[in-house]
Amino acid sequence: MANENKNDFRVKIQRFGSHLSGMIMPNIGAFIAWGLITALFIPTGWFPNEELNKLVSPMITYLLPLLIGYTGGKMVYAERGGVVGAIATIGVIVGTDIPMFLGAMVMGPVGGYLIKLVDGLFKGKVKAGFEMLVNNFSAGILGAIIAIIGFKYIGPVVEGLSSFLSGGVEWIVEHNLLPLASIFIEPGKVLFLNNAINQGILGPIGVEQAKEVGKSILFLLEANPGPGLGILLAYCIFGRGTSKQTAPGAVIIQFLGGIHEIYFPYILMKPMMLLAVIAGGMGGVFTFTLFDTGLVATPSPGSIFALMAMAPKGEHLGVLAGVFVAAIISFVIGAIILKTSKEEEDINSATEKMEALKGKKSSVASAITETTTTSNEVTDFDYGNVKKIIFACDAGMGSSAMGASIMRNKVKKADIEGVDVSNTSIANLPSDADLVITHKDLTDRAVAKLPGAQHVSVENFLNSPKYDEIINKLK
Repeated sequence: MANENKNDFRVKIQRFGSHLSGMIMPNIGAFIAWGLITALFIPTGWFPNEELNKLVSPMITYLLPLLIGYTGGKMVYAERGGVVGAIATIGVIVGTDIPMFLGAMVMGPVGGYLIKLVDGLFKGKVKAGFEMLVNNFSAGILGAIIAIIGFKYIGPVVEGLSSFLSGGVEWIVEHNLLPLASIFIEPGKVLFLNNAINQGILGPIGVEQAKEVGKSILFLLEANPGPGLGILLAYCIFGRGTSKQTAPGAVIIQFLGGIHEIYFPYILMKPMMLLAVIAGGMGGVFTFTLFDTGLVATPSPGSIFALMAMAPKGEHLGVLAGVFVAAIISFVIGAIILKTSKEEEDINSATEKMEALKGKKSSVASAITETTTTSNEVTDFDYGNVKKIIFACDAGMGSSAMGASIMRNKVKKADIEGVDVSNTSIANLPSDADLVITHKDLTDRAVAKLPGAQHVSVENFLNSPKYDEIINKLK
């Protein structure tokens, strides 16, 4: 019973993190745009420009929180939810003096949920011809009320919470205790709690610090690829069997591609490896503090290229030093663990554990496991009329983007014309999609969202035999 309660709690935290990520990830481009403008044009940037520097404050104060609020509301109740969520968010923005990312994460979904309730109350009770009038005024009136409540009450509460969290982080930094954060962050990543840690705590505080001083070390705590790189390099040299053979490919995906989950099975295969990533993370953070370095915005994904792009002028050496110190420490400890361990390494079993923790199939698992997926015949359907193929996942960015890229290449090689292949989140499936491809655990949600389309389930976005079946039918 105790284990079940722990698992339920972990699943709830993962879902919470996934919800936060769903609001942040679609807007990462805007965060990067703000980060680049900040890195280039602030007084201490690469090309100081007083006129262009005027873009920095409005973007972080208004644009980014409003995008988060709109996305949060849209996740709950499509465009109407997004609009009311954005209106609700402006209330907490104007009612405070700090970037309202936490407030946007609250008010956006709340606005979407409330307008959904209001529409439910009026459903079937509005006379013909008055639908547009009722829809527009109900959204406007509700949005105005929520904005005022946010301005007067919610904003100050969230500002107080943000100040409390910021004060706690500053106390930790002043007392040189920040490296200890790795004790919680590194195991949390392996348990797929990284979204809750990064998007819920580190990100909002880091953005506030970046606004004040132009950078924040908090952006480096979870995103540092060094600990994972060290683990994979240890397996490259001292691993055995399949784990040694697959580790070099995993290095490329993790360090250059920024997909950290690729190294999680290597830790689950030997839980003692947690000591290596924790020590590596602590060493990396300690090095970052020695160099007094940070990033101007969240690097996403956690690739070395993203870290370099978000590093302020003159601080690339400090960022690189922290990454490679973390890699060296985790490599040395990982190597010792591998050399002294007599247990067999089963990467397939470890990957299954990882997917059980994640609650769904991993989009990159095929890179480190032997593929055993068998094909189920694609159902009969008139593929001659297919013009739009959509790959859909939770956030609409990671695994679905990779699947869409693979399918686009197959369509191009097969010389099939007039077929558009793209990716999105399940919540934003377009009504004109002809064929929707999702992971089998998400297909029911996709069917409920868009019942009129043809749906195909796959086991793995990166390596599904159903892609070739679809190509053959499209021909």
